Amino acid sequence: MTPFATVELTVYPYECDAFGHLNQAALLTLLERARWDALARGPGMDLFERNGVWPAVRKAVVEYKAAVLSRDVLRIETVVTNRGTTSITLRHAVRRVADDVVVAEAEIVFVCIDRVGRATPIPEEIVRFLGPRPSSGHAPIRVPAGDVELGVEVRGEGPPVLFVHGFPFDRTVWRHQLATLSRVKRIAPDLRGVGASGAPASDGYTLERYADDLVAVLDALGIRTAVLCGLSMGGYVIFELLRRHAGRVRAIVLADTKAEADSEEGKRGRDELAALATERGPDAVSDRLLPRLLAPATLATQPEVAVHVREMARRWTVPGLVGALRTLRDRPDSTATLRAVRVPTLVVVGEDDAVSPPAAAQAMAALIPGAQCHVIPAAGHLAPLEQPLATGRLLTDFLSGLP
Repeated sequence: MTPFATVELTVYPYECDAFGHLNQAALLTLLERARWDALARGPGMDLFERNGVWPAVRKAVVEYKAAVLSRDVLRIETVVTNRGTTSITLRHAVRRVADDVVVAEAEIVFVCIDRVGRATPIPEEIVRFLGPRPSSGHAPIRVPAGDVELGVEVRGEGPPVLFVHGFPFDRTVWRHQLATLSRVKRIAPDLRGVGASGAPASDGYTLERYADDLVAVLDALGIRTAVLCGLSMGGYVIFELLRRHAGRVRAIVLADTKAEADSEEGKRGRDELAALATERGPDAVSDRLLPRLLAPATLATQPEVAVHVREMARRWTVPGLVGALRTLRDRPDSTATLRAVRVPTLVVVGEDDAVSPPAAAQAMAALIPGAQCHVIPAAGHLAPLEQPLATGRLLTDFLSGLP
């Protein structure tokens, strides 16, 4: 693994003990100086401050291998060995320049926290500095649901929260929330036809089946009621679940979705996109949709988000794409459904959402007694992915306020 930083530092007498050896606490200070030097050479020493976060040490393991004396020159190599959504693991190798002997090795785990001390997703500017993200170690479990098996990611313990992705995304659209929401059990299935889930023929997709699939997931996990959190099409599935299984719902979070059915023009657009998916596959679908999915600020400053959207779309099967588009085309108006909601509700929407604009979200919240509605700046149709810090704080506050 190539070091992302290599610095040389001189050991001074005041850093040594009575016998002239480098003090163990002073070594930790030298390692910190090496990290600051890497920031100074790269994006700037204010990288964390300007992003509103800070790396807090969670664990430090140091192995001392050889003596270091005053005036020795040390070469400190630093590499990123792991990067999660909120955590970073660095490995330091410390060599004496005079004879190239490894005098110490250290592994330090940092957690990215916000200004009030809560774990928070690593901002994209810092991600770019740290390098490519390793693959996730959270493998989905398999859950039978009628004519398919669903891939379901389950993380944490506590009151259950079921995350439902939209079109053409998969469960990783919630990756920041799955990693950072504490004290709740996070459950995120891939819908039928997507990712780790099975894919029936294109006539195997309806709102009723999507909703029943979610109930099958809850049943398999022994969960009676859950908070349901739906993005875009995931919101439409929640509306259907409210109609069919209202007793399973403890609270709802509706992100970048709306209550209205498709217009006639919208229905024609669904049919055209289904034909495109059949002829040219998922890449053509994401090429068509991407300009409207993300905020201008996201497209300009977070190219990784656009890459992630394309990757999620590629995990859809063609039957899954076509079946979902037909479902979206034929979905009913859910205005009456929302008027009947009597559970705590949070509505969030991106300020620049061109698909489900803020006015639609605010109108939807007005239908539900006591519903909260928040507009997230600098976000489009994928607020949980584009602005994970803001979305995460809203979710945390909402969930902590539930009875």
